[in-house]
Amino acid sequence: MNVNDNNFEELLNALHDGVYITDGEGVTLLVNRAYERLTGLESAQLVGRRMDDLVRDGVISQSASLRVLQQGMPISVMQSLGNGKKLLVSATPIFANKRVSYVVSAVRDMTELLRMKHERDELQHLRQLRSSTARLHAGQNDALLQSPLVADQAASGRVFAQARQVADSPVKVLLQGETGVGKSLVAQYIHNASPRAKEPFIALNCGAMPENLIEAELFGYAPGAFTGAAAKGKRGLLELANHGTLFLDEIGDLPLPLQVKLLKVIEENRFIAVGGLELKEVDVRIISATHHDLRQRVADGLFRADLYYRLNVVPIHIPALRERSEEIAPLLQHYLARFNQQYRRQVQLSLEALDLMVDYSWPGNIRELMNVIERLVVTCPGDTIETLQLPAEILDLPTSSTDDSRLTLRQVIENAERKAIRRAMQVHRTTRLAAKALGVSQATIVQKMKRWERSD
Repeated sequence: MNVNDNNFEELLNALHDGVYITDGEGVTLLVNRAYERLTGLESAQLVGRRMDDLVRDGVISQSASLRVLQQGMPISVMQSLGNGKKLLVSATPIFANKRVSYVVSAVRDMTELLRMKHERDELQHLRQLRSSTARLHAGQNDALLQSPLVADQAASGRVFAQARQVADSPVKVLLQGETGVGKSLVAQYIHNASPRAKEPFIALNCGAMPENLIEAELFGYAPGAFTGAAAKGKRGLLELANHGTLFLDEIGDLPLPLQVKLLKVIEENRFIAVGGLELKEVDVRIISATHHDLRQRVADGLFRADLYYRLNVVPIHIPALRERSEEIAPLLQHYLARFNQQYRRQVQLSLEALDLMVDYSWPGNIRELMNVIERLVVTCPGDTIETLQLPAEILDLPTSSTDDSRLTLRQVIENAERKAIRRAMQVHRTTRLAAKALGVSQATIVQKMKRWERSD
C-alpha cells in the first residue's frame, strides 16, 4: 500500500469518518481531512510523529494503534483529546509477512453517535409518549388517556387508565408505591376526572405531624378544646373537603386511635370535632396512599384490619421510576423546562449527561429527579449541564474509603487523584478552576475524568 498515492488520499478525504494510518513502528503516516475536522488537529502536527510521543505529550489520551501493535488484533477504544472531545477509535492491523506493517484507524465523534442515537429514539411513538408524559406531569390531562399508545406502552399510562375508570364513582382507592413515585399526582388526577372536580381537593400527610395535631387538623376542634386553641375553634379538613376529595397520604402512619375515628367517618359520613359534642355530617370521597405493606402492618397490629378493607376497595400500584425507564427522558426534559422558566435560565442537558441520567436507577423516584434537575439548573455555570456537573451518585463515583492494602501503587495513586479532583470539582464546579487549584492543566483534569467515566 502506498500511502503517498494522490488518488488514495483523495479517496480517504472523501470519507465522513476520520482515518488515521501508522506504520508498523507506530509512526503516523497519514490522516484525512475528516480526522482534522473532528479533532482540530492538523496533519502537519501529526505526520512523522510516533504515537507514544503524542500520548506522552497529552495530544491524545491513549492510542489504539499502539495497542494493536502490542496485541496484533483489532482494538476499539474511547479516546479523549486535549480539547475535551471524546472519540471512538476502531483500529485494524494490516499484516505483511506475518508482521503488522500498517494500522488503519477509523475515528468517529461520540457526540455525533449519541445525537444519531437520540434522533433514532425520536420516532413517532416515542415523541407521542414523551409529549403525553410531559402533559401528564404538568397537570394537563384532558387528552392523555385518549392515546392508545400511552395505555399500551407506558406504565404510568396504565395507572392513569385505571384511575380514569374509578374516577366517576365515589369508590375508595388505595394508592400503593414507593416514596416519590407520584401518588399525590394520581390522587389529584382522580379528583380532576371525577364529578367532584369543581369541589375542594385537600391533602393531609398522616406521617408528617404528631397524633394530637393530626386529629385537630383532620376533625377540627371546638372553642377552648385545649390550651392554645383558637377562641372560635377551627374547622377540620374533613369539613373543608365536604362534597370534594380528601387525600390521606401515608395512611399507614396514621395512629391507631385516629384509625378508629376515621373508620366511623367512612361508615357513617359523620364525625365529632375535638372537644365538641355536635355530630357533623360530611360527603367526602377518601383517597389514601402509602408506601407501606398495609397487609403486613395489619398482621403486626399497627393497622386496623377493618379500616384496611374499607380503604382497599380499589388498590392501584404505581411502579417505581426504574420500572418505567421509558419515561425518564421526557420527565427530565419536562422538569428542565419547568425550572428553566422558574429560574429564568436557558440550561440544556448534554447528550452524555442525559444518557447517564436515563441509565440511573432513581431510588428516590420522581421526587429525586425533580430535586436533581432543580439543583442542576440553579448551579450550572453555563448553558449546558455537562457530565462532570452531575451528582456523584449518578456518576457512580466512589464515595467511601477502600482497603488500600491489596492495591498496587498505581491504583493507590489513582484513588488519591480521584478524591482530590472530585473534591476540587465539588468546590470549584468547573474544570478550569479545579485545575488551577490543583496546579495542573485543564486538559489533565478533563482526560482523567473522562477515563474514570469509561471505567466506572
